[in-house]
Amino acid sequence: MIKLTIPDMTCSHCAGVITKAIKSVDADATVGVDYGTKVVTVETVASPAAISSAVDEAGYPNTAH
Repeated sequence: MIKLTIPDMTCSHCAGVITKAIKSVDADATVGVDYGTKVVTVETVASPAAISSAVDEAGYPNTAH
């Protein structure tokens, strides 16, 4: 499981853009969003770097951990 901390994620629109970016890398990924902690969890076969990069390119700088 990949966890991304995304400080700029504040609403459902943000979550939708982030989810779309992740699904562009792995259409079968399972994405969980926690607005309180600003953490997105991703179950995927893609690499953490690919997921993080896609989210970053969508306009949401993040930290993968």
